[in-house]
Amino acid sequence: MINKVTLIGRLGNDPEVRRLEGGSVVSRFSLATSESYKDKDGNYQENTEWHNVIAWRDLAERAEKMLKKGTLVYVEGKITYRKYTGTDNIERSVTDIIANNFRILEKREGGANDRNFPTTEPAKYQQSSSPAPELVEADGASVSADNGADLPF
Repeated sequence: MINKVTLIGRLGNDPEVRRLEGGSVVSRFSLATSESYKDKDGNYQENTEWHNVIAWRDLAERAEKMLKKGTLVYVEGKITYRKYTGTDNIERSVTDIIANNFRILEKREGGANDRNFPTTEPAKYQQSSSPAPELVEADGASVSADNGADLPF
């Protein structure tokens, strides 16, 4: 069975980061995805969906350092559901995306991603200055997107 979500969108806010008692780090941020279409009258319409994204451990620390409100980002992960009771005693359901990896899809001028890459190539998380695209896995390992051997497509 497969539980896999792939999203490309813009951050709605800076990642909110918490450090838990056991030393684990968790970050949360909202991600907006949009689609455009023509309605029956020929007018263009845009539909925006908001997603709650959660990253853990090393991935959360990288999100804290690199992601900012408005950043265009590719996120891959799994979908989860949870329920909670609010202070008003009403039970609510929440859908979260637990990120396994992400990639910044734009160059940020003067930022940590500014590594003199051509403007046609997306900026990405990597610690070396190698121009090969990388995905950052949840355990902190990087997987080169060039070899394609570890990618499911």
